[in-house]
Amino acid sequence: MSEARQRPRPAASALPRRLTPSTLRGRLSLVALVTATLLMLVLTVAFNTVAQHRLQHQADDELRTRAAAVATTVDTSGTTVRVLETSHDDLLDANVWIYAGRRLLEAPPAAGALTHVADTLAGHGGRRCVTVDVRGPLRLCSQSVPGDKSGATVVTALNLSPYRSSADTLLLGSLVLDAVMLAITYALTRLAVGRALRPVRTMTDQATQWSAVASEERFGSMRHPDELARLGTSLDALLDRIRTLLRHERQLTGELSHELRTPLSRIIAELDWWQAHPRTAEQTDATHQVIADAAESMRTICDTLLEDARNGTLTAPGTVEVLPTLRHLAEALDVPGHLKLTTDGAPLVAGVPPALLERIISPLLANACRYARTSVAVRAHSAPDGVRIDVIDDGPGVPPSFAGQLFEPGRRADPGDGHAGAGLGLPLARRLARSAGGEVTNDPGHSPGARFVVSLPAG
Repeated sequence: MSEARQRPRPAASALPRRLTPSTLRGRLSLVALVTATLLMLVLTVAFNTVAQHRLQHQADDELRTRAAAVATTVDTSGTTVRVLETSHDDLLDANVWIYAGRRLLEAPPAAGALTHVADTLAGHGGRRCVTVDVRGPLRLCSQSVPGDKSGATVVTALNLSPYRSSADTLLLGSLVLDAVMLAITYALTRLAVGRALRPVRTMTDQATQWSAVASEERFGSMRHPDELARLGTSLDALLDRIRTLLRHERQLTGELSHELRTPLSRIIAELDWWQAHPRTAEQTDATHQVIADAAESMRTICDTLLEDARNGTLTAPGTVEVLPTLRHLAEALDVPGHLKLTTDGAPLVAGVPPALLERIISPLLANACRYARTSVAVRAHSAPDGVRIDVIDDGPGVPPSFAGQLFEPGRRADPGDGHAGAGLGLPLARRLARSAGGEVTNDPGHSPGARFVVSLPAG
């Protein structure tokens, strides 16, 4: 039973949603209509209240005027109050009661129950008015005869039906006028809102046609109202961010391809050699170890690059001892024996995670080993702003004409030099170093060979 009672609730709550317009134009028009309706209701009530008070005031004025006219026919100069006979008495005496104190001197024919109301008004004396409903709405007012000391009073009555009819006509007319005004307000609001939102529809159509990457069109280059101009500026900034993200995605794809090529080549080479030549159990274990090391290197590369792409910058805390990490990296890269690692003073600790230090130094060390003629040297030492690592080789060095393009992704000084590479290692090393608050630079004054300087914060 409880479930059956609760089932109709969603249908009832869904009713207002169906009545609410789904478009911004419809909602604004509905708000304007509701606001205008409330305003018209207040004005209509106020107008008709004032009109009714005004009509009642006119009725009272007419009653007092008739009472003053009748009072001129009352003689109070003698010891008794007398009613003088005048022409047109029938017209003047219609709905009129004349009293001397509480004694009724004259009353209209067939007054009936109204005489009792007139007696009550005359008994109170002075100016008093009351509305009764006897054979229709009637208004009765009493007024003392001026200059009389005997308490002569005139009571007059007036049928309020014409005044009520006028009030009803005013109410009906105001309601009809309200309906017309509300209809015009709704139509004009929809028209005005539609014209105001026309640039938004134009911007929407343009956004569906433009390509976020290839198109150079922007909303800010068009003339719009101030509010839409700010919206266009925000959309332009969003388009620029999308282009940047897509460019970073392509760059990440290239970097992953470049960085994974070396360990993947080692795995393929070991598998080909293992399948082509019979090996002992010891050689098989060595092959498995090489494959495992290469797979671990690939995992580290993927984790580092994906974390950098996800966060924008690598802000994960961590510290690493520099010299052991450099030695492990040299062994993992299978660097020839002419590599020389040196450090000065106490053990150096950099304020970066171990994997990040490896990914920064790895491209620099690989390039040095690739182009060196006889030797490669890696020197780590402390610096005023942290830790400094120099990667030095005695190869041909960086051509001066290429120094300005050295850290641009995909650029190589001599693509036909016989060495593999996509020109992404150095840009990746600099980007990772900068994400940790460091820097990678080239020393153009070093000769012969090349010197790359890695600056990192101290741990």
